[in-house]
Amino acid sequence: MTEQQPYHVVHSYDDFELRRYPEHLLAEVTTDGPFEDAGNRAFRYLFSYITGANQSRQKVAMTAPVLQSNAAETIAMTAPVLQQSPGDASGPGDREKFRVAFVLPEGMTAETAPQPTDPHVQLRTVPASMAGAIRFSGRWSQARYQRQLAQLRAALASAGLTVVGPPRSARFDPPFKPWFLRRNEVLLDVESSN
Repeated sequence: MTEQQPYHVVHSYDDFELRRYPEHLLAEVTTDGPFEDAGNRAFRYLFSYITGANQSRQKVAMTAPVLQSNAAETIAMTAPVLQQSPGDASGPGDREKFRVAFVLPEGMTAETAPQPTDPHVQLRTVPASMAGAIRFSGRWSQARYQRQLAQLRAALASAGLTVVGPPRSARFDPPFKPWFLRRNEVLLDVESSN
């Protein structure tokens, strides 16, 4: 079993979950090209890092999900960005820059994680956050992502929650898993009342 990023479900709504994510560490790569291909282009760098292409030649456990986000979105110092998705202004064939990230195992910090040897791979600490999450199955495409994002935005607004960060997407399954069994999510950070 692949370790999954921990979170606490604060409230389950009909259309989405409200979750609290603890602080965590990402290994991420920025790449360009079409939305659907960003994960494939970044995966080899990230996989090399966790299989020992780092200064201590240490293997790091694979975790889920793999996150993707639009690199053009700014990262607020207090808002986590795991995997962001494309902005509404671009079309499906546009070449954009995306961040693709592996969430490193729970308890790993910037001080204890092996340092990457490949300059494509960067480590980034993401502060604790509150996020709305919508889950869907099936193939991964920009059109499906955009539909789910629109549904999540509408559901969050209906629940009276204020979005405070850019969207990100999460994929939990390997590409060889049958498409109809795949777990995908779209996440948006929201204001936390603590």
